[in-house]
Amino acid sequence: MPSASARAPDLSIVVPVYNEAENFPAFYRGLKEHVRTPHSIIVVYDFEEDTTLPVVRELQRDDPSVVLVKNDVRGVLGALKAGLRHPQRGAVLVTMADGSDDHRQVDEMYRLYTQGFHVVAASRYAPGGGQRGGPPFKKMLSRVAGTSLRWVAGIPTWDATNNFKLYSKQLLDQVQIESVGGFEVALELTVKAHGLGLAIAELPTVWTDRVAGKSNFKLMKWLPRYLRWYGQAMAHRARQLVRG
Repeated sequence: MPSASARAPDLSIVVPVYNEAENFPAFYRGLKEHVRTPHSIIVVYDFEEDTTLPVVRELQRDDPSVVLVKNDVRGVLGALKAGLRHPQRGAVLVTMADGSDDHRQVDEMYRLYTQGFHVVAASRYAPGGGQRGGPPFKKMLSRVAGTSLRWVAGIPTWDATNNFKLYSKQLLDQVQIESVGGFEVALELTVKAHGLGLAIAELPTVWTDRVAGKSNFKLMKWLPRYLRWYGQAMAHRARQLVRG
């Protein structure tokens, strides 16, 4: 058995990428500047021609904590699933390489995990959080969803749809990902953790819209898939009320 010092870090940071050569250097510098918790960086890519790969391979020369994982099922959903199942233990954090997430929250998210929380949500809509840029309609929908899921379904976060979340490996091993689109995975895992009675925490974050590259988020295509998990959360709450 390897010694404790030889074990992989207890925090794995999963980063799906798609032609993020412009954004990745600044993303990587931000992680190294703000995240003091020992961690590995799992970069998930779809194809060898991805412009991110030369940048990542250059970083790997000096940083063995950076790992490349090939997504055999192309697309956002395949990348997220490949990244989430790669770590063997500990906590798994999902973040995007486009610079939108504020990594100053990561150490505190990990600390909450060590206190027994299975989902730690970085929340744009918690007191002290915020959002800079991005489509207003998308922002409105995510805020309404988060508020209603908190007040009606009892999910203890204002921002259930945000993908900047940390999950326990225990949760990931306990549930099967059923999403069929992509970014709704974050909502699915949050709803399922709540349904299992696992502890969920949140802390405020400020999300900033990307400045380079193109987003792969397809709101109108994926909205019905978000509604599936929204409906399941509401149905779970209704069953609780019926049972008394």
